[in-house]
Amino acid sequence: MTTSSKTAAPGASNTDFATLPLTPATLANLQQLGYLNMTPIQAASLPVALLGKDLIAQAKTGSGKTAAFAIPLLANLNPRRFAVQAMVLCPTRELADQVATEIRRLARAEENTKVVVLCGGVPLRNQSASLENGAHIVVGTPGRIMDHLARGNLTLEALNTLVLDEADRMLDMGFFEDIVTVAKQCPKERQTLLFSATYPEGIAKLSQQFMKAPQTITVQAQHEKTKIQQRWYQVPDSDHDEARLGAVAQVLRHFRPASTLAFCNTKSQCRALVAYLRDQGFSALALFGELEQRERDQVLVQFANRSCSVLVATDVAARGLDIAQLAMVINVDVTPDAEVHIHRIGRTGRADEEGWAISLASMDEMGHVGKIEVLQKAESEWHKLTELTPASNEPLLPPMVTLQIVGGRKEKIRAGDVLGALTGEAGFTREQVGKINVNEFSTYVAVDRRIANEALQKLSTGRVKGKSVKVRLLED
Repeated sequence: MTTSSKTAAPGASNTDFATLPLTPATLANLQQLGYLNMTPIQAASLPVALLGKDLIAQAKTGSGKTAAFAIPLLANLNPRRFAVQAMVLCPTRELADQVATEIRRLARAEENTKVVVLCGGVPLRNQSASLENGAHIVVGTPGRIMDHLARGNLTLEALNTLVLDEADRMLDMGFFEDIVTVAKQCPKERQTLLFSATYPEGIAKLSQQFMKAPQTITVQAQHEKTKIQQRWYQVPDSDHDEARLGAVAQVLRHFRPASTLAFCNTKSQCRALVAYLRDQGFSALALFGELEQRERDQVLVQFANRSCSVLVATDVAARGLDIAQLAMVINVDVTPDAEVHIHRIGRTGRADEEGWAISLASMDEMGHVGKIEVLQKAESEWHKLTELTPASNEPLLPPMVTLQIVGGRKEKIRAGDVLGALTGEAGFTREQVGKINVNEFSTYVAVDRRIANEALQKLSTGRVKGKSVKVRLLED
């Protein structure tokens, strides 16, 4: 498919996808998927990327960056050629899964386009079989892609597009050499698209090694002031003592948000806050870089399905997360990087939702606060901790509880099977069942907290897809 065969619609606005040289089928699919206007990063990068140029784009999570690289990647694809023509490198399995899902949605306009995910935590042989059946696009983590290249399962001679998604996060995780190794096995004549939320030194080093005169695009990280309400509270000092931890509990009791993402600067601070919040009766889980993939999956499932009220995370661990309807972000520590502050608070107030961004700061963090004010072009709104009073004496418990079923895609379990078991023989209503996540070997289902023990007992003694299953309650 060549860009010359496509024409832009006359009279379209400069944020309209119709201004791009895309096929009518692609434009119709975009509209069907709800892509009505380009986001700032899409409007800045798509015209350049569709010309086949190399690109370094600085854009935060949730800015629409996946479509910004997926649309050009698909435009370069020949679906009739069964060979890997595009590869997307991602830092984590969660992000790779998200990216693959979005590419598949965007590829609906074309003939059957096959996307294969190559990440750790899944047996190599299953992935090898998928590759043998023919793949057009590969999405995966650097380590697992290197494994497949070394074993000869993956060949890249037909590759025309290489994408590095969340490149800064991959550098944080020590993937520099792996990325270079993979890039060297790609054809020299190709397009490389690099997306990153921040611009650390390693990005320039990467681009010098294997990009051709890349064009750099930066979209200023800002948010609609009306959608995110920001407040600052001064705490006595910067140490993670009882005063700062107590301030987080005060904020939660006062505002009673349905879901909160609390950012700490270090792993030890995450642990301290989770321990404190649990002692205070809150449902809290920690997310940091050293968690095993299985633990990370369980934490994310529980937070996303509303079985956990507070997720306490470091910036590195929280990158790539896109949690819908997040009511509040709390900056337990002020980040020294003003851009990172913008990315943190931008997790709330998504789509048409409103959100709260609460930040705690001590006198010795005021220098960091000043940098944030300069970037936001606005003074911070300060409030006193004494204004925070409990809105209710009831504990702030999440509405749902997660049940884990032993068995997943390998056992051909589908979400409909679990829903059927709960609403059929078990006798629960559809409204009492929440999100269902089917992974390779496990299935997670959120149920109303009030029926959790009964649902556990009925699933354990009943059947899913005609078979008995082992079920346990996931505790935070």
